[in-house]
Amino acid sequence: MKKVITLITLFVVIISSAQTQFEKGMEKAFGLWKEGKNEEASAMFERIAAADKNSYLPNYYVALINTTSVFIEKDRTKIDLLLTKAQDALDKEIIKDQNNAELHVLQALIYTGYVVADPMTNGMKYSAKVMECYAKAKAIDPNNPRAVFGEADYQLGGAKWTGVDTKPLCIQVDKAIELFATFKQETPFSPKWGLDRALEAQKNCKK
Repeated sequence: MKKVITLITLFVVIISSAQTQFEKGMEKAFGLWKEGKNEEASAMFERIAAADKNSYLPNYYVALINTTSVFIEKDRTKIDLLLTKAQDALDKEIIKDQNNAELHVLQALIYTGYVVADPMTNGMKYSAKVMECYAKAKAIDPNNPRAVFGEADYQLGGAKWTGVDTKPLCIQVDKAIELFATFKQETPFSPKWGLDRALEAQKNCKK
């Protein structure tokens, strides 16, 4: 009996230690990202992903960091490398779980990165894919604020070329902001970004 109790105790300690290491690693990676050390943060998330195969979050943040870096990068060669790295990380998780709205939102963002990098070449190629990804995300979770806002924001971005009526899109932005207020994260490290962009879009809608 003592051996059984000892084994159980040891198992609990090991599990607790593993969780602590994961949490410590995630917090450190977020800290690096907050400091603007994108490459270091991405590398840290990669190491966590290699050590923990159960959580989609480390690879998700590898993809997110590299994708968002694209929107401030001017070097086309670097942009292609960043988006390739982002896609590789995301693919590892999409293969495991097709029913995660956050992954489809991020896929849409990667496609958007290609459009922003070269609108003339990639606009027609990726726009339908962007909308398809947001549709998938909303089908999985209609109340995901990043899915609702992302879909509206992408169309708002192209409105001056497409001539689409922006009023219904601005209503969706308002809806997304309401959803951000009530959205509950599954874990402390789950995605929560997007509200600041939605509020900025809301301001532009009112101009």
